Amino acid sequence: MDHETRLYLAAHPFAYPLMRLLARLGPVVRVPGLGVVVNDASVARAVLTDERFRKDGPGSPGDLWTPVLGPSVLLNMEGPDHLALRRKLMPLFTPAYVAGLVDDVLREPLAALDARLARGETVDLVDAMRVMAGAVICRIIGLDLGPGSGSRPGSEPGADPGSSLGAEPGARPGSDPGSRPGSAAVAEARARELFAEGERVVSMVSLRSRRLSDRQVAVARQVLDRIGDIAQIAYEAGDPSTVMGRMRESGLSAAEARGAAGAFFLTGTETVATFVPRLVALVSDHGVDLGPALRAGARPGSGTGADIAPAAGSGTGPGTGAAVNGLDGLDRVIDEAMRVTTPTPLMLRSVSEPARVGGVAVRPGDRVLIVTHNCARAHGPFDPSRPHPPELRRLWFGAGPHFCIGYPLALAEIRAVASTVLSRGVRVTGRRAARGVLIPTYEHLWITAA
Repeated sequence: MDHETRLYLAAHPFAYPLMRLLARLGPVVRVPGLGVVVNDASVARAVLTDERFRKDGPGSPGDLWTPVLGPSVLLNMEGPDHLALRRKLMPLFTPAYVAGLVDDVLREPLAALDARLARGETVDLVDAMRVMAGAVICRIIGLDLGPGSGSRPGSEPGADPGSSLGAEPGARPGSDPGSRPGSAAVAEARARELFAEGERVVSMVSLRSRRLSDRQVAVARQVLDRIGDIAQIAYEAGDPSTVMGRMRESGLSAAEARGAAGAFFLTGTETVATFVPRLVALVSDHGVDLGPALRAGARPGSGTGADIAPAAGSGTGPGTGAAVNGLDGLDRVIDEAMRVTTPTPLMLRSVSEPARVGGVAVRPGDRVLIVTHNCARAHGPFDPSRPHPPELRRLWFGAGPHFCIGYPLALAEIRAVASTVLSRGVRVTGRRAARGVLIPTYEHLWITAA
């Protein structure tokens, strides 16, 4: 049993075996009590790009998140209103802008992480990612951590986080703590606490969840109201150099900006923080050598394509012992690791009109479960030298009008951390699977430079 399977079983000991069993029943199958299950990438993409399958009907993501976020966030919208809001938000997440934002937020924490690896220290990458993902989402919602926002990632924080969301008593969210004593430790504590708050909300959901309980809704609203308050202060300040200020410039109302901040908070922390340790573990376990190209200063996206080839005499199976020969190697490895880990293992849609899913007839009110994990894993084990077929390309981020608007930000964060860590040719010295989580991940992953 490989480590990825162990992660899924630790997170979902009952649901995961059922999910994999359903893959054996065919590309599309109706399961009483569950809905119409899709295990095929081509059918999944057809559903995701067909407006008859919605995110705001019975059995859809709207049932989960509308009671918490309200009816007007991208997670639960359809039609012209969804398109109008998406058009306002898309210019805020261009690759160039998010790359600059990530570089600004993570420059110091990544330098500290690289220095620790260079000294031969053992680093808990999971802990480091909590700090860095928390720091980025703090910047998005308008909580300025100031300089040193992730000092010494992978170590324990050195200060009391203070009041709500780690702010010092009396501190105004969005103010600069950089001039106060111990600001680096306070900033790290804030990033950790913000990440923990997001984790608290997301952990309420399981693969079997249809709705949140009244108690869960109350807890989630309490957390997201605090996020919204921070975001609204930044929105009202109107600084065009901030994401919230740019939302105001783009014509979003205060309510829309609050909703967007809440949605980004929920979706933007765990995706990156859980994926990067799994990516590094896959690279280490399969002997993929990214170090030489990254140390030579190769930047993702500037190469020619076919750049990963098996290293002679190393590895025993597909994707093992691969050497990166060109400049696009990191992106190819990231995409393949995304396929294997499947950050969004399941997607829900509600049927609004009579239709067919594959060969199965569906009617209004039916629930469609796209098992993205089954769609992706049908293409075999980890092998970054193998290109993805068009129907599978980034399916785990959605397709059509609901393709993840935060994808450029997630990719920028992943590239930044992965290029720093993998340039050291790290090896895994220990690991522990997380239990009771929605997205399978490691509770700890200890790494050191090889």
